[in-house]
Amino acid sequence: MVTRSRRSSTLRSEREEERNGGGRQPRLQGDLLASSLLAFLRNWPAYGYQLVRELSKAGLPAFDSATVYRTLRQLERTGLVSSFWDTSESGPARRMYSLTRAGETFLNLWLDLLAHYQNILQSALNPYENLKRRGDGGGDRPTKQEPKRSRGSKKGGRHA
Repeated sequence: MVTRSRRSSTLRSEREEERNGGGRQPRLQGDLLASSLLAFLRNWPAYGYQLVRELSKAGLPAFDSATVYRTLRQLERTGLVSSFWDTSESGPARRMYSLTRAGETFLNLWLDLLAHYQNILQSALNPYENLKRRGDGGGDRPTKQEPKRSRGSKKGGRHA
């Protein structure tokens, strides 16, 4: 037997899932994580732990810190970041990461691509822009004026 409190908490969690996109949260991974790390490294060299904290402070979705370290190592293997062991502070040596020229180039390309996709999404969400693009016909595609053919015309007909 389901109690009232259980039912109400179930309804509450279902409503929360609806507000959060069906319970599915965006994940920070792949090129989005890599480009975010490169963006932070553009400003200053940093330790992996500092980058994990900065990503969290920036309000990015939750992620596994091991994924950040794995991504940093992949970025280093591909030449987008470089690292060295910092032994200047007391305690164990820590790996310090910095952006390379190739990383700067990749980040700039990624930022241009994101800006392009943002424009596409804004255009899709702006109904006025969509109406202008579709033309006066209001259909899915821009209107084209088709040349009118007379019944007896041989141009473009079946018997041409």
